[in-house]
Amino acid sequence: MIETARESIRVLFYMFTEDKAGTRVLQALTEAARRGVAVRLLLDEFGCGAIRPGFLEPLRDAGGTYSVFHPTLSRRYLIRNHQKMVVADGSRAIIGGANINEHYLTDEGPKHWRDLWLAVDGPAVEKLADYFDDIENWTVHPKPLVKKLRRIIARHSRGSGPIAWRFSGPIARSNPWPVQIVKDILSAKRLDIVAAYFSPSNAMLRRIGGVSERGGEARLVTASKSDNNATIAATRFTYGRLLKRGVRVFEYQPAKFHTKLYIADDAVHIGSANFDFRSLYLNLEMMLRVEDAQFARAMRDYVDGEIANSIEITPAIHKAKATLWRKTKWALSNFLVTTMDYTVTRRINLGQE
Repeated sequence: MIETARESIRVLFYMFTEDKAGTRVLQALTEAARRGVAVRLLLDEFGCGAIRPGFLEPLRDAGGTYSVFHPTLSRRYLIRNHQKMVVADGSRAIIGGANINEHYLTDEGPKHWRDLWLAVDGPAVEKLADYFDDIENWTVHPKPLVKKLRRIIARHSRGSGPIAWRFSGPIARSNPWPVQIVKDILSAKRLDIVAAYFSPSNAMLRRIGGVSERGGEARLVTASKSDNNATIAATRFTYGRLLKRGVRVFEYQPAKFHTKLYIADDAVHIGSANFDFRSLYLNLEMMLRVEDAQFARAMRDYVDGEIANSIEITPAIHKAKATLWRKTKWALSNFLVTTMDYTVTRRINLGQE
């Protein structure tokens, strides 16, 4: 996509590492800038904290630009720009959950991640490009007020129809993507949640369980492997309430799991948001909602394939595992991941069982 861009490239990632994959992507961006393409790179400081000073300078030297979402000692300190997107020429895009890192951008090796991207083209991409511009302008502003960020999120989430963008951020009420996914869950007869990080509120757990309780089918596919064992333990803390309400729970086995995909009847949500407190109510996240029966069937087939590579956590299996010690660790992990940043909880080792 970068190599074929003729006019512009907009790139936004939470994590962009200085490894083979990051170096290759940076070289492609730099070469694009040299041939006259307007290249703009936007990164999150927490996610890209391991990059050495000067790594990105070749892009700037070639005529491109890069900016970094910095935390400040204010309410903004807790916010992370967790979004992932590439927009070429304002008409083609890639969105999803993967970062620019050699273990994300491969399907091989013991450390590789399982993730999902979606290629998008057409009029919807122009709207995404406009959103990028506003987020970038807000990031580089000398006084980036949170209230202005909220207005950007709300303004770009107003679209309707079969294809619509829904963004989320530090908004206490009427947060666009959480409001939309709740609406879809409350009316759903079939619900598939594929989420690497899953630790929503009790109210959200009740809504998910309600799909099964009113005669529908609800499934959760989540991680058994990660670089953040606290998030796995936090997810397991929710199993008891879900299983009691008839939700089927699966843990993906072959690789570390990082996918974010949600299907409620014929509505499909794909993007950067996990199903946890930070993604639902605090981080900057982007999701594309596609309402189309054929596309929903195709993505449900994809979920079936993930389930074929998963172990089902039945009520009996969960009961056998849920010792007092484990439940205590699960509860503590759930508390930590709903209050701390991913980069902090990743360093906490409570052990995984």
